Amino acid sequence: MQPSTFRRAAVALAAATLAFAAQAQGYPAKPLTWIVPFAAGGPTDAMARDIAQRTSTQLGQQIIIENTPGAGGTIGSAKAARAPADGYTFLVGHMGYMGAAPSLYKKLAYDPVKDFDAVFRFPDTPLVLLVGKNSPYKTAEDLIAHGQQNPGKLNFGNAGVGSTSHLVAALFASRAKVEITSVSYKGAAPAMTDLVAGQVDAMFDQTNTALPQLAGERVRAVALTSDKAMPQFPGVPPLGQKVIPGFETATWYGIYAPKGTPREAIQKVYQAYTKALADKAWTDKMAAQGIRMLPDDQYTPDALAKHTATEVERWRKVAAEARISLD
Repeated sequence: MQPSTFRRAAVALAAATLAFAAQAQGYPAKPLTWIVPFAAGGPTDAMARDIAQRTSTQLGQQIIIENTPGAGGTIGSAKAARAPADGYTFLVGHMGYMGAAPSLYKKLAYDPVKDFDAVFRFPDTPLVLLVGKNSPYKTAEDLIAHGQQNPGKLNFGNAGVGSTSHLVAALFASRAKVEITSVSYKGAAPAMTDLVAGQVDAMFDQTNTALPQLAGERVRAVALTSDKAMPQFPGVPPLGQKVIPGFETATWYGIYAPKGTPREAIQKVYQAYTKALADKAWTDKMAAQGIRMLPDDQYTPDALAKHTATEVERWRKVAAEARISLD
């Protein structure tokens, strides 16, 4: 390379570096878009809007929620994976389409690990094992004993094939070494209706949505999937405490960016979120609703990336053993 050519290349590189640095300092210069792969009004949408509003306040820029429903969240996820990696489009991830989907669909239009950069994890939502108000089963041990003595006659309702409640019930059956019959509905509401009516024996529901049912004394809680007892569920033990040692799972959420998004953008969004988490009144409100706050080091981009990879492998084994497929 001639000296003059070298100088021109060096000047161009320096200019590009300065331009990028200036852009990073001014980021975000326009509103951000968070793709929610479900219809407006559902639990994922509600949590996303709450966190987006608080994060945008700290970020100093608006966050627009774009609902792109369909195919269990996979349509919106594929759209986010194809979006420009410029720090302005993000995906609101969920355990279903970012953890279990690779096991449920033979041909998935995206890879949760390879096609995204993790940004931050939300507080997560454990599940609670419910039975009807008049159920003869008082504990999880009662359910397991009945299931082991009567293979296939223990009916677990769920919100649909491949739903969180379906997958967790399959995990429960595998770990408890009991054969259950899964009864799938078109949503959690009809499953809950049949549980109350005694048409199914049990179901797993998220802690935050189960609380109103428990307050109305229409159902009873016999166990939690959290690693520790939760004050919102007095007297309800975690399954992993003694019934199924080590059992722990939860519905988890996180923010992801298309692969290759500038690290500076990811860090700015993550830092804005951590400032929002410093609002104790807000986090206490979430905890009172049955949402589990995590240790600070579990919210980070790296922690979410590791958790995603681990969950993909976890649900791959569960889906294969229970022969759950959406194809």
